[in-house]
Amino acid sequence: MLRIARDLSIDENDLDISFVRASGPGGQNVNKLSTAVQLRYDARRLTLPDDAAARLERLAGQRMTKDGVIVIHAQRFRTQERNRSDAIDRLLELLREAMIRPVPRRATRPTFASKKRRLEGKKRRSDVKAKRGSARFDD
Repeated sequence: MLRIARDLSIDENDLDISFVRASGPGGQNVNKLSTAVQLRYDARRLTLPDDAAARLERLAGQRMTKDGVIVIHAQRFRTQERNRSDAIDRLLELLREAMIRPVPRRATRPTFASKKRRLEGKKRRSDVKAKRGSARFDD
C-alpha cells in the first residue's frame, strides 16, 4: 500500500507498470534495453472528494486520458528500478498535491502610510525629470 494522505492510500497492485525503450540520444544500451517506465493508474478507483478530483484533473493535464487513466513516463535514469521508483514518486506527488486545498485569497487594502510613501516617491521622480532638459533663461 502506498500512502498518499492520512486517510488515503492506493494499492501497488492497481499500478500498471510496463518497461519501454527510452527515447533520445544514447550509447549502446539505448537500442537494446527497455529501461524507461510507463506507469498507468486509473484515477477513478480512488474515492476523492469532488474538489480534489477536479484539482487532480487540472494538475495532471495531458497526463490524464479521457477515461481517467493517469500515464506517467519516466526515463530520467539508466536503470529500470530507479525509473520505476521515480514514476511512482511522481504519481504520489501528483496525488498529494491534488489533495491540498488552496487557501482562498483575502482582499487587503493598502495602508494610508504606504499610499503616502508611493505618492512622495512619484513626486520626487517627477521633480527629477522636470529639472532635466535645456536650461531656460527668463529675462
